[in-house]
Amino acid sequence: QVQLVESGGGLVQAGGSLRLSCAASGIIFSTKAMYWYRRAPGKQRELVASITSGGSMNYADSVNGRFTISRDNAKNTVYLQMNSLNPEDTAVYSCSTVTNGFRSWGQGTQVTVSS
Repeated sequence: QVQLVESGGGLVQAGGSLRLSCAASGIIFSTKAMYWYRRAPGKQRELVASITSGGSMNYADSVNGRFTISRDNAKNTVYLQMNSLNPEDTAVYSCSTVTNGFRSWGQGTQVTVSS
């Protein structure tokens, strides 16, 4: 059974930084692409960043240059370093992966950026 557990969210002032973590279990983590999504109030879920099993990264235009996704296969954990945060980054952030065609989600962690 796939389990994804996010942590690291919180309240931060504009311009600040946070690092999110997502610990995975129930999968062969090193073989999986991992994704960070976010959903802001009243908006659709947005893919923020992804990292392949080989370490290739992609970012949404809205976060490119400010956010960095990384992974530690020894710890079965994917990270999202978020810098230069602004109020538009306020959302619930969730990590995700796909196994056998089925997408799994963590419970999400709230990030709130105050102006």
